[in-house]
Amino acid sequence: MIMLKNDIARKNGIARMAAAAALSLALMSATPAGAEEKPLATFKVMTPKTALALAQATLEACRKGGYQVAVVVTDRFGSVQVALRDRLAGAHTVETARRKAWSAVSFRTNTWEMYGLIKDGTVNPGVRQIGQALFVGGGVRVTAAGSIVGGVGVSGAPGGKLDHDCAVEGIEAIQDILEF
Repeated sequence: MIMLKNDIARKNGIARMAAAAALSLALMSATPAGAEEKPLATFKVMTPKTALALAQATLEACRKGGYQVAVVVTDRFGSVQVALRDRLAGAHTVETARRKAWSAVSFRTNTWEMYGLIKDGTVNPGVRQIGQALFVGGGVRVTAAGSIVGGVGVSGAPGGKLDHDCAVEGIEAIQDILEF
């Protein structure tokens, strides 16, 4: 009789777990009423021509300030589309600019803003330990029609805020191309 009670309890436990798993699967696969989930996503990315125009405009903005910098433009996923380094920019600046652009698109937040959020404790400082992430000014998201279409990273101006300002000025210079 004891063996039967244990078997029944085990079967009831298994049945409850199976029911919970089935309910979880049903909830995860449910879509809002009337909404049909499409099997493929669509999104916008910058063309190489647009990415190059952005990099050149950003480099020019920094040159006006007297800064020798590197500029990297990434797609919305953080992959490099264009990298430019001015003649006297330091050897480290290309990789630093790439990491800034990558961080901006990966975290969907400009790196100057992330720097402040980490500094004031709004964001856990442990986020800085994520590989490739670099939260100093100079990484800016590029948006068009409400979507992130890429990122631009700048390194080499005397301070992250100036890197950030050059990136913003570069984006503003090609804003008419980004509007669709």
